[in-house]
Amino acid sequence: MIGATSCEDFVERFGDLYEHSPWIVEAAWSYVPFDDAPALIAVTSRIVREASPAKQKALVKAHPELARKFGVDPDLGALSAAEQEGAGLDRLTEAEFVSFRALNDAYQARFDMPFVICVRRATKERMRQEIERRLEQTPEAELAEALDQIDQIALLRLKDKTGS
Repeated sequence: MIGATSCEDFVERFGDLYEHSPWIVEAAWSYVPFDDAPALIAVTSRIVREASPAKQKALVKAHPELARKFGVDPDLGALSAAEQEGAGLDRLTEAEFVSFRALNDAYQARFDMPFVICVRRATKERMRQEIERRLEQTPEAELAEALDQIDQIALLRLKDKTGS
């Protein structure tokens, strides 16, 4: 069972599942308790999908750009930093960094948001292939895909917290 004794405790414990967006977990409080991690993420996912397009895009924009030079981005959360380090994005060669930089810039110019992928489920090569593929999507399809990736990130973070 996943729950807490108060909304404040619930948000304190799980508010960082969605990058800089504790409002999502706060909105899920009314559904406590949850049988397991997937049940909580199903509710938070629905909350995000029912939010306005502006709130959805703000959620995506709360995520850090992939492969930033570490120590440069003061908004890089601890969980995101650890996830990117685990994927080797903190150890890119200069050529890899330049390639990611160009892809990130193209993606940002096309969609006005950072590229989001569940880095714990991807290699550096898969990330590069995905950003290239997703650059061809419509803005609506890309926002939906970014939100799906964010749900995957949140699920893994939740499983880390609950040990399930």
